[in-house]
Amino acid sequence: MFKRVLDLALVILIFPVAFPVMLVLMVLVASDGSSPFYAQTRVGRHGRMFYCYKFRSMVPDAPERLAAVLAADPAAAAEWAFNRKLTNDPRITRFGRFIRATSLDELPQLWNVLRGDMSIVGPRPVTEEEIELHYGRAARRLLSVRPGVTGLWQVSGRSDAVPYDERVRMDMAYVQSITLLRDASIVLRTLLVMVKRAGN
Repeated sequence: MFKRVLDLALVILIFPVAFPVMLVLMVLVASDGSSPFYAQTRVGRHGRMFYCYKFRSMVPDAPERLAAVLAADPAAAAEWAFNRKLTNDPRITRFGRFIRATSLDELPQLWNVLRGDMSIVGPRPVTEEEIELHYGRAARRLLSVRPGVTGLWQVSGRSDAVPYDERVRMDMAYVQSITLLRDASIVLRTLLVMVKRAGN
């Protein structure tokens, strides 16, 4: 309950700064004529499904482009199977690369926090497929807490250096040792990561 109160307090604190930034991002992302937002179904606390919101960083026909690349390029298919990421992802727009690198694409998840779908800090919000393929018996413990806007993975190299099985390990390490001090440390480290990536 105390963690939930802190989540709401942080959103209220962040919102006056985040709102004008979000308005600008909405205009820029929507400049290609498509919706500025992207919503994907994720598994939340106690297995409750919810829509996880982001600013759209990919082209509108992203699923079709991914399928075409994986079918035509064995190396890309292997990379996708290893960590569900592509180094040279043809789906990502030029502006999308910037907002993903700086994590600005995740600002709409403040709405998920207000709704109670997510927490500011927690394990990554995952899909049903990811739980079935990668979490096994650990799934019940993973789903005992709300997923986070940020977490250990986001401040530990993200997809640039962290294979998928290591992401799972980080999720479980967080769930098994949640403290408010650790949450505060992750929030501060997240801000540093965002500033560092914006300066690259």
